[in-house]
Amino acid sequence: MIKIGAHMKISKGFTKVPPDTANIGGNTFQIFTSSPRVWKVNPLKENDVEGFKNAMTEFNINFEDVLVHSSYLINLASPKDDIREKSINAMIEEIKATDELGILHYNFHPGSHLGEGEEFGINKILEGLDIVFKEIQNTKVTILLENVAQKGSNIGYTMEQLGRIINKSPWKERLGITYDTCHGFDSNYDIRKKEEVQRLLDEIDKYIGLNKLKMIHLNDSKYDVGAAKDRHEFIGKGYIGREGFKTFFSFDEISKLPLILETPGDDPEHSQDIKVVKDIFKELGKL
Repeated sequence: MIKIGAHMKISKGFTKVPPDTANIGGNTFQIFTSSPRVWKVNPLKENDVEGFKNAMTEFNINFEDVLVHSSYLINLASPKDDIREKSINAMIEEIKATDELGILHYNFHPGSHLGEGEEFGINKILEGLDIVFKEIQNTKVTILLENVAQKGSNIGYTMEQLGRIINKSPWKERLGITYDTCHGFDSNYDIRKKEEVQRLLDEIDKYIGLNKLKMIHLNDSKYDVGAAKDRHEFIGKGYIGREGFKTFFSFDEISKLPLILETPGDDPEHSQDIKVVKDIFKELGKL
């Protein structure tokens, strides 16, 4: 069985997300809990929560397979105190909303140290996560760190960096990772080659633990390997390409995970990407 879906809009209400997912051929998805471009996190309405949970059951979508993505503004590694405080507060509110919806995984980008250095940034992330977990420890939510493109002062573009954050945290058991194929490709994980997929899995196992790899952000890349541009492309239309994804999906450690598209466009384009991924799985004899 394939677990495949896309980032879905919540503008029509949370209740519409499961049927809209089914309409594009998906059985999982990613959402924001509110606008990702403002600090304010709107409280959920009781009828939205109930309607969402009922729709999840109706369309047979597993709560464990779906994902909430954090606001774009959050930066736990920031040297600016006001940004860190806003980031921590936003994370707490978003995770409480995630739990209210019954969703079990919350994804965020570790952050950017803005020139203060990797060690500084990692320490700030750890401090921030500690504050967040003390406020949300009674929820059932696991926080996933997403690998990022190797650009600017980003933290988390190698598995070793992600592992340092996870293993230094007293909340290690509540942490995992999402692997983004475009970000990884930007950071020289060339998944077009079997030996490079194996290197990626070996690094995850060594520094983090394969059991902590929970989700895949499935994106092709508009630029070649190592470009550090973070420009997503339709599946098979970019530099990773159809054959590259066929190599990637040939590994059971990858193909068993929820695959969530963040490719350009909206429902019609995501529907097409889902068809492409399902075709590749058929070619591999996995569907």
